[in-house]
Amino acid sequence: MTIDQKTYDRRWWVLGVLAISVFLVVVDNLIVNVALPTLQSELNATTTSLQWIVDSYALVFAGLLLAGGGLGDRFGRKGALQIGLVLFVICSTFAAFATTSNQLIFWRGAMGIGAALVFPATLAIITNIFIDPIERAKAIGLWSAVSGMAVAFGPIVGGALLQHYWWGSVFLVNIPIVVIALVAGKFLIPKSRDENPHRIDLSGFLLSIIAVGSLVFTVIESPVWGWGSFKSNAGFVIAVIAFAAFISAEKRNNEPLLDVRVFSNLRLSAAAGSIFIAFFCLFGFTFLVTQYFQFVRGYDTLSAGIHTIPFAVGAGITAPFAARAALRFGTKRVVAMGLLNMAIGLAIASRMDQHSSYWGHVIISMVIMANGLSLVTSPSTDAIMGTLNRDKAGVGSAINDVGREVGGTLGVAIVGSVFVSLYTPKLASNFAGIPGLIQNLPAGVYEIAQKSVGAAYQVAGRSPAALQDQVQEAVSNSFIHGFRTACVVASAVALVGSVIALVLLPSSPGAEKD
Repeated sequence: MTIDQKTYDRRWWVLGVLAISVFLVVVDNLIVNVALPTLQSELNATTTSLQWIVDSYALVFAGLLLAGGGLGDRFGRKGALQIGLVLFVICSTFAAFATTSNQLIFWRGAMGIGAALVFPATLAIITNIFIDPIERAKAIGLWSAVSGMAVAFGPIVGGALLQHYWWGSVFLVNIPIVVIALVAGKFLIPKSRDENPHRIDLSGFLLSIIAVGSLVFTVIESPVWGWGSFKSNAGFVIAVIAFAAFISAEKRNNEPLLDVRVFSNLRLSAAAGSIFIAFFCLFGFTFLVTQYFQFVRGYDTLSAGIHTIPFAVGAGITAPFAARAALRFGTKRVVAMGLLNMAIGLAIASRMDQHSSYWGHVIISMVIMANGLSLVTSPSTDAIMGTLNRDKAGVGSAINDVGREVGGTLGVAIVGSVFVSLYTPKLASNFAGIPGLIQNLPAGVYEIAQKSVGAAYQVAGRSPAALQDQVQEAVSNSFIHGFRTACVVASAVALVGSVIALVLLPSSPGAEKD
């Protein structure tokens, strides 16, 4: 595919519009995290409900990304981007006025439909207008920098809004951003599509949703059902069967949703795996650290967001450099170093407690993790996009994005489930050690405290005055017990990922395909 001179001349302006669009999608992945304590009290949400409020968006987003990328390739990426933005803002508006946690979970999931059209289109358009490999690496580096900064600015923007307005404002803020992206995109973004489009693979589409959905659902609910219970085992069996059926169906299909044979290319598969692991660790950590800031440290919503600024700075500084560093030093070294940095940052975070200095363990862990994230995302994304022909840019983008979203979704699910599995029995043990506490609590309060960290902290206010300090310390101790172990698990995952990247990724980016 060739591009006209007008499009070539304005390519950096187009990148700006795409950056706004991707910023919106990534921010909404995490902007709700800072509102979790508020949602616990306003909607009476349990910890499991909070996991679903976070994960419903990412789950639908992840499940539809392959289809979204394929639709963009087939019918046009500009159209897919703009339709996705409109759907996104409509569902955001309904989410803002939800009155129950189930309603919010539903509309958050619906927002994922729009996001699944937007995200792959942005990267596919970049690949098509930046045809020079060096320029493409720079553009993807900037695209990744925006994604990385959005990770931190989500909690900051959310905190600022919650400080002055009701929680629904974190969704209504999307409206003006979408309007800007739609108007600018209409005049700047060129039309592009696969010149040899395939029919839509409905069986692959459905099987991919069942596979991802059943896996995430089972991981989130297993702490409630009991690990190893019939329901838990059945959920995992369904996920494995669905994944196997998806792979088998895609191999037999002449026009598959995802040609799974592309993963025989080590550069693509190792890069996608590295992105998966990076976002697994990032989302799992972010889910817990926002609650740590507000519940354990006692920060208000705005302060909790501001305290994540070092993450934005670290990610923003590293991302533009990372893709060029991979061209010079090799994708293998840079990506492996990034995952190693994330493992180190999470290991440092695992030493945090209720008395840790922010300028010690907290800020050091966040900066190292942010640096590691950018070292992974820019080179890995460039490796994936450089492996496939530009006509298949939407599918290549979707592979990259599925790694991000499925990794992030499972990160919240698994890291959150590890936390819940340890927090609940520890809290029961700590409360049992406080004489007379359980007997003096109102009916049902103790049971709710075991399911909700926010409710557990509220128990302190309902306890006899002589016991309040002990109750506060017991809840904090229980939270830290689960938090520390969850960080160790995420750190181990990142460390394993670093070794795999070092073994499987090619030393150099390799030949680009046009």
